[in-house]
Amino acid sequence: MKLSFSAEDEQFRQEVASWLRDNLSGEFEKLKGRGGPGDEHSFPQERKVWEQKLAQGKWTCVGWPQAYGGRGCSIEQQVIFFEEYARARAPGRMGHIGEGLTGPTLIAYGTQAQRDKYLPGILDGTQFWCQGYSEPGAGSDLANVKTRAAFDQASGKWRINGQKVWTSLAHESDYCFVIARTDPGSVGHKGLGFFLVEMDQPGIQVRPIEQITGTSEFNEVFFDDAECSSEDIVGEPGEGWKVAMGLLGFERGVSTLGQQMLFQNEFDEVVRLARSNGAASDPVIRQRIARAHTELKIMRYNSMRMLSGQSTGDGSLQKEALIYKLFWATWHRSLGELAMDVMGPECEILDAPPYALNRLQSMYLFVRADTIYGGTNQIQRNIIAERGLGMPKEPRGTL
Repeated sequence: MKLSFSAEDEQFRQEVASWLRDNLSGEFEKLKGRGGPGDEHSFPQERKVWEQKLAQGKWTCVGWPQAYGGRGCSIEQQVIFFEEYARARAPGRMGHIGEGLTGPTLIAYGTQAQRDKYLPGILDGTQFWCQGYSEPGAGSDLANVKTRAAFDQASGKWRINGQKVWTSLAHESDYCFVIARTDPGSVGHKGLGFFLVEMDQPGIQVRPIEQITGTSEFNEVFFDDAECSSEDIVGEPGEGWKVAMGLLGFERGVSTLGQQMLFQNEFDEVVRLARSNGAASDPVIRQRIARAHTELKIMRYNSMRMLSGQSTGDGSLQKEALIYKLFWATWHRSLGELAMDVMGPECEILDAPPYALNRLQSMYLFVRADTIYGGTNQIQRNIIAERGLGMPKEPRGTL
């Protein structure tokens, strides 16, 4: 496991830090520390402009191969970029779904025509993507999707009908990749397709879901004969599960180290508050702060181990990656509880609507969802048991 970086990599770190320091100023100064989970409602249009600024500096898609417009950065340099980006308190990325999921998926599974059509807009920060996976009856059980896609011979297009839910930033997105059932008689993993769908069309309706924080970064998306070109299915009909699982592998990539730096920023804010308001004099609070610090370091070392390991060769996740989501989600939820206790009981009361939550209050409310979305903690434990430890699969009922 590599825990340090070469002199060349450290020089790259200085380049990243210097560019961010010079450019996170002027019109972008107000974006520092804004955006990202729980704060996606902040400055969405300005953050889209920031994406174009990043593209001008060639700081979008740093891990993509140079042949597809990226920098072709090594794993170590990608880690450094995400760490320095978070350290600089640069704004939450509006293009992270396209850059981290859509692009790598098209590079791995798409046609050259699909790459030519969609990669440039992701690279230059002008086109934004959302993820059409979860449904009301298919959250953690993705294979239970009911959204249908039927090929219309007359128009030569796919027509998609159904509903997706918890679709982050759908209201700000130009495109959505959608898992839909191409074989009406299929069940489970079979008979699925992976579609690239334009959002701005009559057959798509986006409805915001108001969260406990009072904001809406998630949405319901309804498809009513939404159209998709015959050239915009990735892989063949019936291969959607393979593509979808390949995409989820990219989700656990080097950006996890940037996520941890964001966690570090939140942790540091809690520590500063504990020192300033006297909460740090409480030995129980001090013990909980020490535990949060220790577990954050463990999270980092496991990620470094995960990124240092060899590929399995079949697209499946290494065992180190299987524990990551369970660990960080549980840790983050606990950090929210610690933040509330550091702020004291008065933080539980606000005078009257509209309720102006501070950042730690908002974080506490939002992280209640961390152990649910992306696979609940219970589902994550099943994955660890079955795929990581080789234990018997949980019994399933029959229909």
